[in-house]
Amino acid sequence: MEIDPKVAPAAKQPALLFYCPVCAVEVRDPLTCGDCSAVICRRCGTPLESPDELGIG
Repeated sequence: MEIDPKVAPAAKQPALLFYCPVCAVEVRDPLTCGDCSAVICRRCGTPLESPDELGIG
């Protein structure tokens, strides 16, 4: 009788939300620059902002 290996359940990572000031949309699938690790918009290439940097509220 073979014992199946136990696999740990996949940990859910909190979704980081970013905002593109040029496209004026929330970006859920940003690109990351391989050289400087900047998070950029897939559509226009603008560096993205996190909601806490927007100054709303």
